[in-house]
Amino acid sequence: MPPVFPMLTVLTMFYYMCLRRRARTATRGEMMNSHRTIEANSRTSPLNAELVQYAKEVVDFSSHYGSENSMSYTMWNLAGVPNVFPSSGDFTQTAVFRTYGTWWDQCPSAPVPFKRTPPNFQSQDYVELAFEQQVYPTAVHVLETYHPGAVIRILACSANPYSPSPPAEVRWEILWSEKPTKVNASQARQFKPCIKQINFPTNLIRLEVNSSLLDYYTELDAVVLHGTKDKPVLSLKTSLIDMNDLEDDYEEKNGCGMDNLNKKFSSIALREGTSNGYFDKLPYELIQLILNHLTLPDLCRLAQTCKLLNQHCCDPLQYIHLNLQPYWAKLNDTSLEFLQPRCTLVQWLNLSWTGNRGFISVSGFSRFLKVCGSELVRLELSCSHFLNETCLEIISEMCPNLQDLNLSSCDKLPPQAFNHIAKLCGLKRLVLYRTKVEQTALLSVLNFCSELQHLSLGSCVMIEDYDVIASMIGAKCKQLRTLDLWRCKNITENGIAELASGCPLLEELDLGWCPTLQSSTGCFAKLARQLPNLQKLFLTANRSVCDTDIEELACNCTRLRQLDILGTRMVSPASLRKLLESCKDLSLLDVSFCSQIDNRAVLELNVSFPKVFIKKSFTQ
Repeated sequence: MPPVFPMLTVLTMFYYMCLRRRARTATRGEMMNSHRTIEANSRTSPLNAELVQYAKEVVDFSSHYGSENSMSYTMWNLAGVPNVFPSSGDFTQTAVFRTYGTWWDQCPSAPVPFKRTPPNFQSQDYVELAFEQQVYPTAVHVLETYHPGAVIRILACSANPYSPSPPAEVRWEILWSEKPTKVNASQARQFKPCIKQINFPTNLIRLEVNSSLLDYYTELDAVVLHGTKDKPVLSLKTSLIDMNDLEDDYEEKNGCGMDNLNKKFSSIALREGTSNGYFDKLPYELIQLILNHLTLPDLCRLAQTCKLLNQHCCDPLQYIHLNLQPYWAKLNDTSLEFLQPRCTLVQWLNLSWTGNRGFISVSGFSRFLKVCGSELVRLELSCSHFLNETCLEIISEMCPNLQDLNLSSCDKLPPQAFNHIAKLCGLKRLVLYRTKVEQTALLSVLNFCSELQHLSLGSCVMIEDYDVIASMIGAKCKQLRTLDLWRCKNITENGIAELASGCPLLEELDLGWCPTLQSSTGCFAKLARQLPNLQKLFLTANRSVCDTDIEELACNCTRLRQLDILGTRMVSPASLRKLLESCKDLSLLDVSFCSQIDNRAVLELNVSFPKVFIKKSFTQ
């Protein structure tokens, strides 16, 4: 009689693989049960005690509400022990991202979304945190103190940010991921998702957030990493299985599955044969249209099926709009090299978040643009920290048709690099949020790029005199439709007057946290009278905004859709009612911390104008 033990071993291995797959694809409640099952079967040595750490340092982030020269509402508040938790409410000692809700997607400055973005990639912002010691993570807790529910993905990195030498390989692993969900309560909570076990130690954790379902800004207080110094050992014997072989499909479902992309691009072992089924009978254009609905990894897989589909999948027309941001964790020089022959006609390219920690080199980026840059119209490079002055010089030389350039949060670019942007005379949209652009370089850009329609200069702290910048904008950028001057430190009524007279087409203006503007000078009333097309106006934290300003807006800016007057002490419910009666399209009105607007007034306005989202917030 043949022995049964090999069969039992195979069945045991198969059962364990099924459990792992179910844990990955189950609902959140089922995942919790599966997690408990695996925990019950794990055996940790008594000497392998669990370490509990708060973040030592914030190493990178995509945006924050606060100033670059302050700690209030900045990502840096995530380092160390909690400042606020378990208290609930709006506190300056927390970390707050720049946006919330869908309002930013509905304003005139909102860019058109890229096609072919995987539906499971919904991250809008991120923050990366370094911890003192590398551990095998057993739990990650996020302390949320106001409007929780934004965190949708948690990742761990194999690289040690405190290592004196660069690692030979950098690997990101998804610990937990979920679609955006609505959390009805705004109170503080300790978010404790059930994370996946990984096979390397880490002290670098990344949170990715999506705030589109939130009613207000989410506020995070601290992040806690639990883990062990030694790798936990499961009591179930699985040494014969390489669990990495099972990861590809899970990672691709979560938007990071580029492990085999290079192999798929370079594969030439195509099935021989004369018949391609019904595809031989379809017009070339129809097949192209069908394939246009596939994501990039699916296109790479399909290219390996037969020569006909390989020809279609490698056609440069499939890569007119190329969004590589969802694959930031795996994209490298080799990926760009294999994409290069297919991207000779690319017009829209999104490399935001990519290339960090040596994944993309300056030479690799330059080689790619020299071949693929001639037709580029739009280039997204937000948080691409591999960029240096050479990269911007290459962009200015190789992309003569560029109209849209996003360098948001590229805070490692040296100031002199921005001089090259002035060579891109056809620019219509330029985003320089949180960059080190200096006044001389910016004046040169404004002088030569007179076709600008959208300009973001939020949190650009190296500019000495915003009145000079505003004067140049008014003189040169007559087609300007949107302008972001969020937290510009020294603009006065003189600069505002130059803007209002020189840019009559303005539809969006962000003057939030500009402390040198005073309503008593008449600057806001003049804005209202001279900019009748305004749809979005942010006067956040300007305590001098008064009833006169609101009434001028009601009389002159009837197309207004979004108004933020958070923090003013001089606006009454009566003037707000006039505004709401006049501006029929108004959808967002933020009156948080407005001392004359109490809860009763907000309730009455909500009853009279139910289509308007009126936000009233208090420190608790």
